[in-house]
Amino acid sequence: MTTMLDASADFKSYICLICGWIYNEAEGAPNDGLAPGTRWADVPDDWLCPECHVTKVEFAMNEF
Repeated sequence: MTTMLDASADFKSYICLICGWIYNEAEGAPNDGLAPGTRWADVPDDWLCPECHVTKVEFAMNEF
């Protein structure tokens, strides 16, 4: 049986290497068109960091 906590543990976060803004898959970025639960692979390639406006190639998985 999977609990809600177990499901959220599968979500990852990604950090912008330019400005440090963090994208959390569980939270999404609703103000920027990404619903909660949107996986990084499903974020469009032309999406821009809401803080510094670089593309997702400037992000790295946050492993902290």
